[in-house]
Amino acid sequence: MFTGIIETLGTIQEIKKDKDNVHITIASSITDELQIDQSVAHNGICMTVVAIDKNRYTVTAIDETIKKTTISHWLTGDIVNLERAMKLGDRLDGHIVQGHVDQIGNCIVAKETNGSWYYTFEYDESLQNITIEKGSITVNGVSLTVVDSKKNEFSVAIIPYTFEHTNFKNFKVGTKVNLEFDVIGKYVSRLYANK
Repeated sequence: MFTGIIETLGTIQEIKKDKDNVHITIASSITDELQIDQSVAHNGICMTVVAIDKNRYTVTAIDETIKKTTISHWLTGDIVNLERAMKLGDRLDGHIVQGHVDQIGNCIVAKETNGSWYYTFEYDESLQNITIEKGSITVNGVSLTVVDSKKNEFSVAIIPYTFEHTNFKNFKVGTKVNLEFDVIGKYVSRLYANK
């Protein structure tokens, strides 16, 4: 479990195909604090640390993860948002995030608005995910509040701190992102879909 509060950024050093899997090596300031078998969210994708070498560590994505996330778009040199699993007893500053990406979203608006930033993302509504006005959403692992919720799109407003300390600063129209919808919203949408 995660909170959606990004701890630091990592830089992809190497991407290696291995049959249906992909091994991703990342350099990060938290590498020396990691352990093998530890869960780390990478742009909201929970993956297990399988190797550590100095300031670099490696995680492995299986075919199912690759199909449902933006991993197939990642390139060496890309910056990813990183968050280690939350500890019991810590404050839950964001919201409950599982690290299980629901689907990919597409940035259709990216603009500065007098000191903050405003982004709109569209997504495939056929998967029956929904956003709720003022509800929570996770975009590339970042816990955010939904504004302007619509049937297949939503917007978020980003404060300068979040802009500077996440990979939102690299987003532009056309950027693909990982979306994890609020677990309560997912439950409600499935409940009404089955009536």
